[in-house]
Amino acid sequence: MNGTCGWPPSSANSASSDTIIRQRHASAGRNRARGEEFEAMDVLSDRYQSSDYDVIENQLHTEDEQLLAKQKIPKFIWQLEMKRWFVMLLIGMTTAAIAAGVDICIDVLAGSKYSLVASYFAHKVDDISILIPFFLWMGIDVVFVFLAAMLVVYGEPVAAGSGIPQIKCYLNGVLVPHVVRFKTLLCKVIGIIFAVSGGLAVGKEGPMIHAGSVVAAGVSQGKSTTFRRDLKIFRDFRTDHEKRDFVSGGAAAGVAAAFGAPIGGVLFSLEEGASFWNQSLTWRIFFASMTCSFTLNVLLSYYNGNPWSLSSPGLINFGEFTGIDYHGYEILLFLLMGVIGVCWAAFNAINYKITVFRMKYVYRGSMCVMEVIVIAILTVSLSFLSIYLGKDCQPVTQYVENPLQLFCGDGEYSASASLFFSTPEESVKTLFHAREGSISFLTLLPFCVIYFLLATLTYGLSIPSGLFIPCLLAGAAWGRLFGMFLHYLSPTPEVFSACGLYALIGAAAQLGGVIRMTISLTVILMEATHNITYGLPLMLVLITAKWVGDIFNHGLYDIHIELHSVPLLHWGPPPVSSHIKASDVMNHPVVTLNTIENVGRLMDILLKNDHNGFPVVDPYDETRILGGTFRGLIIRSQLSVLLKNKAFTSWPTSNEPRKRIQLDDFRNEYPRFTEIADISITDRERECSIDLRPFMNPSPYSVSKEASLPRMFRLFRALGLRHLVVTDGHNRVVGIVTRKDLARYRYNSHRNRGLEELPIVSI
Repeated sequence: MNGTCGWPPSSANSASSDTIIRQRHASAGRNRARGEEFEAMDVLSDRYQSSDYDVIENQLHTEDEQLLAKQKIPKFIWQLEMKRWFVMLLIGMTTAAIAAGVDICIDVLAGSKYSLVASYFAHKVDDISILIPFFLWMGIDVVFVFLAAMLVVYGEPVAAGSGIPQIKCYLNGVLVPHVVRFKTLLCKVIGIIFAVSGGLAVGKEGPMIHAGSVVAAGVSQGKSTTFRRDLKIFRDFRTDHEKRDFVSGGAAAGVAAAFGAPIGGVLFSLEEGASFWNQSLTWRIFFASMTCSFTLNVLLSYYNGNPWSLSSPGLINFGEFTGIDYHGYEILLFLLMGVIGVCWAAFNAINYKITVFRMKYVYRGSMCVMEVIVIAILTVSLSFLSIYLGKDCQPVTQYVENPLQLFCGDGEYSASASLFFSTPEESVKTLFHAREGSISFLTLLPFCVIYFLLATLTYGLSIPSGLFIPCLLAGAAWGRLFGMFLHYLSPTPEVFSACGLYALIGAAAQLGGVIRMTISLTVILMEATHNITYGLPLMLVLITAKWVGDIFNHGLYDIHIELHSVPLLHWGPPPVSSHIKASDVMNHPVVTLNTIENVGRLMDILLKNDHNGFPVVDPYDETRILGGTFRGLIIRSQLSVLLKNKAFTSWPTSNEPRKRIQLDDFRNEYPRFTEIADISITDRERECSIDLRPFMNPSPYSVSKEASLPRMFRLFRALGLRHLVVTDGHNRVVGIVTRKDLARYRYNSHRNRGLEELPIVSI
């Protein structure tokens, strides 16, 4: 059984990762006029396809709306809108149920593990017998992470990581293979349970965003290819445009489930994910987030034995930050922490180098699983060594989970164990709320260094892994160190705020320096702490971390997107690019179809070309270099449905069957249309012809060959286009522009490269 790791999942004919790296080296070398060092982000992959967001206003669409106009159209519109709200309700409730299941399973597995190991620690405390709980701890963690890695490597490779980069690409219009499949959801959910329970430096919060997006994609379509069920109740939503909007709601619901932050979820979906937005969509997404947060609250209240005690709105609880005020002059110190947090953006640089190494050398399934096991052993070994050597004994407090006495006296616990011998969420809460002096400098400093290194190694493994909590924990550690240093220098303890507040600011600075989020992260942290007082310092710290961090490198999500050569379109066109014209960007010559096309020729074109959009011209002349007069655009999926249903206009004889195609024929095939190679066409049928005019888009967007790159970029980005036809002064097709043609132009401020053109390679 062969396995792969990384995303997108490799197909049977795709090259190995080593071959990919060599291709990138060769392509980058040919396109570099200067002799700079090669970077793995210097190419784009041609394997990614785009979503078809543009509404195809063909004859079928027009006839369908005319029929509705003759009926009770207000009732239809009202029913359609109610269906949208109902789908958002289902998305919120389903995401909450999954989040509750994940939290409960982790609580049971991790709790049982720590209780079992703690019982051995309580009795085996001499230098020899203490190795028994060490190996028991290691054995349990290795089994857990092995199961998580097997699910990803041999189940669904795209389930690795947090899933946020993949969802960001999907909402941008890039079709990442298998990203919203049910199998992906299954591997993601089960994998994150074992990964977190296995003690790795990961969080369960990031994967919940991916899980919510998969739920939204599945629920909104009312069908499942896995279970071969089609309810047809949501058939009107089977378009890329509608599906994208629901996935935006699912991503927001995932944030609400993770942090108990419904408003932050909406802002996250807007800031990091959604490429297209409107007011009505905002309300529906907020409804999904609120539904998810409330449902999760109710479910966890029953599990915790306090039914309807709504105090657990999210998977992570930072605790109450009450009575912890700050002075106005401390804002300057918070800003300084924002700058220090950017220094920890070395996380991005280190993780980038590690990821490139993995892509080049660690790409086979067995190697990926072995790497996960090695990191798990390293994590347990470093944690155990820190606990064993740390003699920091403190009185037991309410914020200590799984206290270990070890070499301490009765009523005391090991402060090192409170950080290393618990889940990351529990450790974050300890750093935020532990009383002053309960964690010594010599305990916190090695924890900060060790956990930072473990987090850089862990993110990118072939397991589901969230990035939020590892960053928050590493930041909280050095933030508390910063606060302890200030208290050491101050003559009186009242001069500076509690160390827990500095831990919160450090956590925000660390997370902002790694992923470069500002607005949504500010609101998420405010909602998670239940205190709006910290809104201003959190916002200033995050903005500082983002601005200074962008000088050195990109956010980690963007780095991983570029490492996988995804043609992502950012919010605006690259600067100083107006001199680049459509004639410089477009693909040409263009394969065009006639308005009335021969079936045999159509099959030959589709089998020989993997293009997804074909301009329709009238007339067509094979002897001419340029296409004929531009009449419309038809996409590959439409042609697949037409050929599969034998919807031919003319047959050799009048006795042949006539198939009338309707909109439902396209909706029933969505989203996985039949491959052209799987469609059987006889020699007799090849002689038939098909009229494309009722099915093509008669008014697609087009530009003159003199149009500038910024103009095409804004048109493409704002309207969610997949194809942009380029015509000359006589309305003849001279070229076509796709996402990759625009994405390959990038302004790189690092290393003073300026505007550069990336090569497109087959990987």
